[in-house]
Amino acid sequence: MRAILTTIGQDQVGIIAGVSKYLSDYEINILDVSQTIMGGNFTMMMLIDLPQTTDFQNLTAELSKLGTSLGVEINVRNEEIYRAMHQL
Repeated sequence: MRAILTTIGQDQVGIIAGVSKYLSDYEINILDVSQTIMGGNFTMMMLIDLPQTTDFQNLTAELSKLGTSLGVEINVRNEEIYRAMHQL
């Protein structure tokens, strides 16, 4: 399954490294990434490819905890949600 991961928060050292390391540890492939700094706020979107065995609810909870530890908000949504929204 593919998903969209968003990360938003105050810019600081280590955000990209922390998120990327987590994904690597769980064999989640980053297919595309876009990041920028907007007025001191860090924003990043990633298209990720999840292994079929991934527990999506657990992943969401763990990434939320990681976001808290990094001082940012991390959200993950199934890519299909975005496709459905564009078909309405």
